[in-house]
Amino acid sequence: MADPGDGGIDATRLPAAFDAYAEESLAQAPAGGPGKNGLLEATFARDGDNPTRLVRDYVNVPYHLTGTLETDPAPGLTTLIAQEPTGGVAQGDRHGMVIDARAGARARVTTQSATKVHSMRANYAHLDASLRAEAGSYLEYLPGPTIINEDARCLQTVSVELEDDATVVVADVLVPDGLSDHEAFGFDHYHARVEAEHEGRLVCADAVDLRPNERDPRDPASVGEYGVVGSLYVFTPTGDEGSVDGATGTNADLEDLTDAIYGRITDREGVRAGVSTLPRDSGAIVRILGHREADVTETLRAAWDETRRRTLGVGAPADRRY
Repeated sequence: MADPGDGGIDATRLPAAFDAYAEESLAQAPAGGPGKNGLLEATFARDGDNPTRLVRDYVNVPYHLTGTLETDPAPGLTTLIAQEPTGGVAQGDRHGMVIDARAGARARVTTQSATKVHSMRANYAHLDASLRAEAGSYLEYLPGPTIINEDARCLQTVSVELEDDATVVVADVLVPDGLSDHEAFGFDHYHARVEAEHEGRLVCADAVDLRPNERDPRDPASVGEYGVVGSLYVFTPTGDEGSVDGATGTNADLEDLTDAIYGRITDREGVRAGVSTLPRDSGAIVRILGHREADVTETLRAAWDETRRRTLGVGAPADRRY
């Protein structure tokens, strides 16, 4: 059941802790109320080899759009930058994106800067993205880093639905030391979840759940000595059982991709990085740990660049973040 106070997001899918946070009232505007219930909807379509076009869009404050950019080196790929001129995410904010890529479309969705999650005294903030990619489409969702400030509670969810021969690339960078003078991991609760389905079948369910007051994330089983966490998800199911190598039982194209990414992200100073394949050879996950945000984003960019070269035939565009 959708909860209007949570931006229309299915309340039954909220983690139990955040369900409890939602009961906390705010002295200012109510959670998910006017100005705190941001929504961005965008649909991309492409006719043959022509450029991809934004054929439908809808925005609700605090999101803002000023059209698309046609500067990407990949043929037919358009870029949409989601603007949020409010200066950050506050307690009770519910922000959601719904992005659709129709058959054959190529699009990249990003943000104009990092997302700053401010300190909180009650309730929580929810950042949600729903991505749908039809057959033969290519969709990238590459927001800027998420900066979590002291005492903040942030729920970040991404859901992906793919058809055969579609590719979706999702990036996420967590910066846990915020912008104020406090220790890293001084926030209250951060929960990030990414789920992907191919033709209705779950192929990825990945979650990062950090509660520093209950367990120090810097123990060896979590992030260890590192403070910045980066993730890149490449969902690229073929839907073709014949593409699997009979001798090895693996998807040869995916194996080449993961090997190439691994070669680009290993042996870098200041970071530890690895790549693994998803079930049913439906894609790959890259995880990066580092001391500095710049090192993590540079490594993530290398993995993204290699992904593009293997799937689109061109590298990543010029960008000050990735």
